[in-house]
Amino acid sequence: MLLEKRVDTEVDLHSQNSFPTSYKISPQTRPHVRGKFIFVGDTKFYIKGVTYGAFRPDNAKNEYHDLEQVERDFAQMAAHGINTVRIPHTMPPRSLLDIAQRHGLRVMVGLSAEQYVGYLIDKKRAPNIEKIVREKIRTVAGHPALLCYAIGNEIPASVARWLGNRRIERYLHRIYRIVKQEDPEGLVTYVNYPSTEYLQLPFLDMVCFNVYLETEKALRSYLARLQNIAADRPLLMSEIGLDALRNGEDMQARSLDWQIRTSFAAGCAGTTIFSWTDEWFRGGAEVDDWAFGLTDRSRRPKPALSAVDRAFAEVPFHPGLLKPYLSVIVCSYNGARTIRGCLEGLRRLEYPKYEVIVVDDGSTDATAAIAREYDVRLISIDQQGLSYARNVGGRAAKGDIVAYIDDDAYPDPHWLDYLAACFERTNHVGIGGPNIPPTNDGFIADCVANSPGGPVHVLLTDELAEHIPGCNMAFRKSSLEAIGGFDPQFRSAGDDVDVCWRLQERGWTLGFCPSAVVWHHRRNSIAAYWRQQKGYGKAEALLEAKWPEKYNSAGHHSFAGRIYGKGFAHILGSRTRIYHGLWGSAPFQRLYQPSAWTLQSLPIMPEWYLLILVLFALSVLGLSWKPLLGVIPLAIAVTLTFIQAWQSAAQASLCTPHRSFVSRMRLSSVIAFLHMLQPVARLSGRMKYGLIFWRRRGTPGFAFPWMRTFAFWTKKWMAPEKRLTWVERWLREHRSLFFHGHDFARWDLEVRSGAFAAARILMAVEDQGSGTQYVRFRIWPTIRPVGMASLGLFGALTGAAGLDSAWSICAVLGAGLMLLLLCTWQQAGCAMAAALRAIEPQRTEAD
Repeated sequence: MLLEKRVDTEVDLHSQNSFPTSYKISPQTRPHVRGKFIFVGDTKFYIKGVTYGAFRPDNAKNEYHDLEQVERDFAQMAAHGINTVRIPHTMPPRSLLDIAQRHGLRVMVGLSAEQYVGYLIDKKRAPNIEKIVREKIRTVAGHPALLCYAIGNEIPASVARWLGNRRIERYLHRIYRIVKQEDPEGLVTYVNYPSTEYLQLPFLDMVCFNVYLETEKALRSYLARLQNIAADRPLLMSEIGLDALRNGEDMQARSLDWQIRTSFAAGCAGTTIFSWTDEWFRGGAEVDDWAFGLTDRSRRPKPALSAVDRAFAEVPFHPGLLKPYLSVIVCSYNGARTIRGCLEGLRRLEYPKYEVIVVDDGSTDATAAIAREYDVRLISIDQQGLSYARNVGGRAAKGDIVAYIDDDAYPDPHWLDYLAACFERTNHVGIGGPNIPPTNDGFIADCVANSPGGPVHVLLTDELAEHIPGCNMAFRKSSLEAIGGFDPQFRSAGDDVDVCWRLQERGWTLGFCPSAVVWHHRRNSIAAYWRQQKGYGKAEALLEAKWPEKYNSAGHHSFAGRIYGKGFAHILGSRTRIYHGLWGSAPFQRLYQPSAWTLQSLPIMPEWYLLILVLFALSVLGLSWKPLLGVIPLAIAVTLTFIQAWQSAAQASLCTPHRSFVSRMRLSSVIAFLHMLQPVARLSGRMKYGLIFWRRRGTPGFAFPWMRTFAFWTKKWMAPEKRLTWVERWLREHRSLFFHGHDFARWDLEVRSGAFAAARILMAVEDQGSGTQYVRFRIWPTIRPVGMASLGLFGALTGAAGLDSAWSICAVLGAGLMLLLLCTWQQAGCAMAAALRAIEPQRTEAD
């Protein structure tokens, strides 16, 4: 049913388009952060700001001493749609905030921590930085016009490189804690810039960047990157602008217009223009060789001020933006506990025309009754599973775009606006957005939100997605219909991964919109978390059976893109690297995470726990044969598991800096436990549905594993690469796992049937003229490194036990050795059979 939005006659004084000069900000309306945006009360507050200062100080070193000029400036700002003033370099007097309050302006004050960072090097002459910062904060703490504190502005890249990023991060964290002690409700940020992009400051309430890029394409691309750095926090462009002295006033106006619109279209929480006026004083002198101001030194408006006024009045969404009819689909099975919150959130959407379809998948609770209380279309079906329900909703949808949200999630008021805007400006067939856990769901839910296995998005680039999670995804209906919708075999999970792969298989692309936010509740008990992860293990088994080429022989899928979200397991021994450029000259200095080695990743793999079980069994045998106690590194394996879990938990707890030490330790303990529980739950689900590393792969068959060579004439000339492509096609169609030879390999293809053994194919082609070819194939078995290591270990232990006359132990270990040999033989034979059958069509055609 179409939900038409009503236009209220009263003007919301916190709306993005209205801040009358007579408005007085109430003490009860201090701003706060919700996910990617800033709110005042329940109303979203888009920052539309300008920087103000620095100005020549008076004899008492007061920069903002001419309060009459401040009054005139603030009145002019408010009249042109500006709602925020950024004071970048010095703490303003409280009287300035009083003036801002009278004109309905918020103030972003700077604590200038960058001015003291040099004392981290030269400590002997260092002042009491903590005392200085506390005194600054106390002058304005709690003022209703205060937007946030910026603890610093653009610490020089050379200084950050000298001290090291960790030391700078600790310094800023120290200033942050001081602010929170003096003004607990105050928002805190740090104004960064591309030259120190690598600084990791997860404790900040919002992320600010000063960015000067003079082409729309470059800015749009970099904003996408900054949104991924900001993650679940608001992103503010704290400085954008253009110098009118070098580029002309008309060019300045045009540039600011697209800079503002591009920033808001990218999902920024706001922008701050540099600067209000051409008057600027730095380094003890007037700066007169640039003109970034919206007004000149006499406060006469430039064309840029009118351009900014128009742009601010029309953001975050351009009035000419098409608003297609959208269908929102909620599928629910026994979701009575959470679906009311979901439907309430959908009812508050700002989008002008949309429908909500609730598909009740055979619920036995009050789900259907709750849905009937809302203006939605309710479709009740017998329980068939999540994918089936999603297809039912998709077929009933009237919109050209169908958006899916889970019944335990609720959207940001502008969720559909951002999705529609992203669909309009791209050719993506599907678009997803972040799903953020609410902050008030309880202790266990908070722990689960910081544990592995949650719904995450995977990005190939800053804007191009490989996977979008099912709790927040939207598709063009025609594209979904073209691939037949969701696969009904995925009854509770995995359907989103499958549909993303099928869409991309058609050559289509998926996008990611960081501002299309939904709030998604996490599991609120350990038992529920266990059931969820076990279900995900089942989904992995189903996906591997359908997409064998995307999984390795151990049953693991490696996404080509980068995974974003909370709760990732920390890789042991992993180190980040900062790209500084030659002599630290790179304008964009980034943080890189090298790929982890297999050995580093072992403690986070489900099979690691099987290895621990084997080591435990061998240690039990050590009670009868003492050498096993010294040979089997069970203690090392268990220790590595605990270290990995605690390191991951420590990383997660950085996101909760407001907690006490005892609370953080309690939180970290539960998170560490969940990091160890999650792989076990996944392993349980995988093994139950056949996804085990010793499983057989491909079409059943067996050929004795010894080398075979074939040669044949053919009058049908074909490029060697195409012949191997035919072999690949057969293997793919018969769900066999295969890999290409690397640049230094003496083989072309390797066919695997398990973790222990494989078969390799080598081809040679001789051109004999007149289109004839003499084709040779060689196929031989090979034992893989895992198989060699396992056989070597059990063989050595068996031999040692025999030499020590420990015959019972020798028999047990010998039985294990024979089992491994049999498994290796069987896998080699299956791989040989698949390889032989793959080349058979070419031999038959030649005959």
